[in-house]
Amino acid sequence: MTNSTKKTTHFGFKTVDEEKKAGMVHGVFSSVASKYDVMNDVMSVGIHRLWKDAMMDWLAPRPGQKLLDVAGGTGDISFRFLTRAPGATATVLDMTESMLVEGRKRAEAGAMAQSLDWVVGDAMALPFEANTFDVYTISFGIRNVTRIADALAEAFRVLRPGGRLMVLEFSQIPNEMMQKAYDLYSFNVIPKMGKLIAGDEASYQYLVESIRKFPDQETFAGMIRSAGFENVRYRNLSMGIAALHSGWKI
Repeated sequence: MTNSTKKTTHFGFKTVDEEKKAGMVHGVFSSVASKYDVMNDVMSVGIHRLWKDAMMDWLAPRPGQKLLDVAGGTGDISFRFLTRAPGATATVLDMTESMLVEGRKRAEAGAMAQSLDWVVGDAMALPFEANTFDVYTISFGIRNVTRIADALAEAFRVLRPGGRLMVLEFSQIPNEMMQKAYDLYSFNVIPKMGKLIAGDEASYQYLVESIRKFPDQETFAGMIRSAGFENVRYRNLSMGIAALHSGWKI
């Protein structure tokens, strides 16, 4: 009886019990943590850096703001935010401690230590009081969350009135032929790169499968609105390979 009532979700193309997904995702990122930044550069030919800069351009950080960077692991977004916002602070939260360890090793972390906190935590149950942060960011992390709606609800809760949500995530190319070409690259090249560079083909197979399971731009925008955010907008990056979604807690 108990087994028949268990909720399921996807782990890449596999169907798994909801209660098991977080541990499986934790295993993936624990495995790839030491090579995560290198693999990002190789997989995207460095373009992920331009996407993150575009995220900051649209976000337009202001001095003194308080950022929560969820699934922020190695600190890329927080470092960019603090560089553009004198007097701001950033809390990097990630469920995988080894990712945070890699982030702390980076030179930027040492230079910005007084403005940074590193917290192990779950996007679906944030360990912060309501109305705490001015900005919530999550970059290439929300597709790995077991219940995306719960993570968005938590984002809304911890943001102050007037606070902003900004999500950078892989998305869907609106041109079918171009999407097929991109899938051909993703499924045939990226896992092999993972094996060569990080010694882990299976984790990168999951990562490319998780991209294809993530909702398209309009569907995800609707999920953000359902969480209570207003003025929800999105911008495609590199023809839709990635997308930025923005919403406000009014």
